[in-house]
Amino acid sequence: YARGRYQKHLEFFEAGAKYRERCARCANRIGKSFGMGGYESALHLTGEYPDWWNGRRFDKPVKWWAAGKTNETTRDIVQDILLGSVTNGGTKTFTGTGMIPGDAIGRITWKSGVADLADTIAVKHVSGGWSQLGLKSYHQGRSAFEGTAQHGIWFDEEPPMDCYSEALIRTATTDGIMLITFTPLEGMSEVVMQFTDEKMRPTK
Repeated sequence: YARGRYQKHLEFFEAGAKYRERCARCANRIGKSFGMGGYESALHLTGEYPDWWNGRRFDKPVKWWAAGKTNETTRDIVQDILLGSVTNGGTKTFTGTGMIPGDAIGRITWKSGVADLADTIAVKHVSGGWSQLGLKSYHQGRSAFEGTAQHGIWFDEEPPMDCYSEALIRTATTDGIMLITFTPLEGMSEVVMQFTDEKMRPTK
């Protein structure tokens, strides 16, 4: 697990210091969700950057969204990576075995109609304030990504272009960042084309 063995991951992190939009378009099972999107999201939410970090930094609490394809995959993958399993010892909470330390998890609101899926989670920031993490899914449609400004958004798996475009607007006034980690199962989609060098795009 030595980070020196994951050069593409390190390049992805470093690019954040320069680019607002980044895409990790990779094969399955190479650690793009866990080691790229989940890890970086946790750093921005907590402010606990390692000494070697040379990517984008936020010095204050952030507003952050993380999203998956459906409510269920957001719960089973994105939520689990960031927060760990749900536990209920009288008050439903998280085990804190995810990327975000358990002692940094604050107030949680839960989504209605989806078992054990959180809606928003307060995350303690090293500055003393609280970051706000919201969990969303593409299944909710473009309108779910309307509203408040965000410092960053992590899409796990390829989003529809309308969801991506709407979310991008949320980062405009914060100079925020967008992360996408996915395997391109939809072929040369609009999202894939956005991150494909022009000379490599198919001709009509």
